[in-house]
Parts: sequence; C-alpha cells; structure tokens
Amino acid sequence: MKISLGACALYVILLPFSSHAAPLPVPMTSIVAIVNDDIITSLEVDEALRPLVREAEKKAPLSASARSELRKNIVTGLIDKKLAEQKIKELNIRVSDDELRQAIDDVRKQNNLTQEALLLALAGQGLTFEQYKSQMRDQLERLRLVSQEVRAKIQVGDQELRDYYYANSSLFTEEESYRARHIFIKIPTNVSQGELDALAARVEIIRKETQGNTDFALLAGKYSEDATAKDGGSLGVFKKGDMHGAFVQLLERLKPGEVSGVIKTPAGFHIIKLEERIPGRVKPFDTVKAEIEEKLYKKKSDERFNQWLGEMKKEATIEIRQ
Repeated sequence: MKISLGACALYVILLPFSSHAAPLPVPMTSIVAIVNDDIITSLEVDEALRPLVREAEKKAPLSASARSELRKNIVTGLIDKKLAEQKIKELNIRVSDDELRQAIDDVRKQNNLTQEALLLALAGQGLTFEQYKSQMRDQLERLRLVSQEVRAKIQVGDQELRDYYYANSSLFTEEESYRARHIFIKIPTNVSQGELDALAARVEIIRKETQGNTDFALLAGKYSEDATAKDGGSLGVFKKGDMHGAFVQLLERLKPGEVSGVIKTPAGFHIIKLEERIPGRVKPFDTVKAEIEEKLYKKKSDERFNQWLGEMKKEATIEIRQ
C-alpha cells in the first residue's frame, strides 16, 4: 500500500468591499485522501465526525487530542468504505428501490414505528430521510459484498458448534425462576397517615390468617385487589429480572411453601407465597444451535473481511493528505 503525506488546503480570495479592507482567505473543502481514483474530502470527514462528537460530548467535552484521534479513525473508516464501494461497483452489486423500501419497512416494524415516528427519530440523530436511505443502501450493498466475497467461503462444522456450546455453557444457562402467588392490597391516593396505619393493620391481620391452614389461593381470591385475584393471586413463573428487586431478595430467602411478611411498595401492600423454585438449566444444544452458528459465522466473517480488506489495501494506491 502506497501512503504519502502532503497538504492540500484550497482557498478562494474575496475581493475587498472597500480599498481599506484586507482580503480574507475563506477555506473551502479540501482533499483528505485519494483512494485509487476516488477522493475523500474534508466535507465527508466533517459530516461523519459531527454526530460522533455530539454523542461523545454528551458525557464530557472532547480534548483536542481525542478529537484528532476520532478524526483519524474516521478517515481510516472512509478509506475502507471507498475500497468496499469500488469493489461493489466492480462486481455490479445493486440494491433495487423495492428492496431498499422493504428493508426500511422491516426496520420500522421491528421498532414499532410509524413513518412519522421514524422521521422524528432520524431528525433527533441529525439525519434526513434521504440521508438515512443512502446509509441503508450502503449497508445492504456491503452485506451483499461480504456474503459474496467472504461469507460464502466460510464453513462452520457441527463439531465446532458443539465445542463452542460446551466451552461457553454459561452463555446458554437459563436463570433460576420462581412460581409464586401474592395478596395485594392497594394504597389509595391522597391517603392520610391515620388511614394508612389502619390499612397496614388490616393487612397484618390478613398475613396472620395466611399462617393457618387456610388455602393461600382462597385468601388471595378473597382479599387481593388486582387482576390476579381471579386466579388465586397467581404470579405465574418469572425470572429475577422480571420482578422488583425487593421481591427477588425476599424470594431468595423463602423456601417453597413459605409465606413472606408484609412488603410495602408505593402501589400497595404485598404478601407473597413461594410455591416453587425452578433451578437454572443449560438450554439443549438443538435449541441454541442456530444462535451459535450465527455468532461463529459473524466472528469468522468479520475476521475474513478485515483480512480481505487488508489485501485490497496492499493492492490499492492510497494517498493520505494532512
């Protein structure tokens, strides 16, 4: 790969408005890099840099060195993009308008967005719809390039899939889950302290009633003030991440068949009975085989694409101007 350094700042001199005014140099877009017969301009770099800087500076202002490093990475990325575009053109890879429209519709459906909501989301990212369409077309063409030049030449064998499965079993282990019921007593809005104390006393009486031989489900059906009452307070089966942190901590201490004390939340009072603790288990290989295959294909594709891109760079004439 031939890389040379140089400078190419272009200026236009404005004529003074009066004999006393000095001419001012006005910088125009300059050539940052030449990739074979294509150029990368400072305007392209600035457009790619702007949203990244905006996003980064939401956390803290960027230092001059950090901005310079970010710009350098963008130039490298644009060189890679130009090489890919040249190969796409050489192989006559094209994405039709119908295919592009379908891909955008798929994105909208996956994110439950109307066309208007999509436009608003894009505006929030500083993108017009035409810019988004152009980016989407580039992505689809690149995917086809990767599929044609890289992925079609990659194989992932069954033994390789199984080796990954056994070596990374923790990735495919389901969380411990719980089956439980509860009694829920709602706290009314604008309740006085006296009314709250009286309600708490009533809930404590209910809790004591659960300590006897009375069926918890019957008590939940009788007292609970939410939609679970008709099912005897059943909360079904749920994982840790599905429940409020205080409930998870409580359930971890309970044994199956035990009933908790009263838990107060902003919504109301809860009494919980743990019916079953379901241990986490490793998912069967056949249920995660496709997921593993996709993961390994992507890993190999990325590695092979970077290797392929490196080979293209060695054969290309690339000139970077400072």
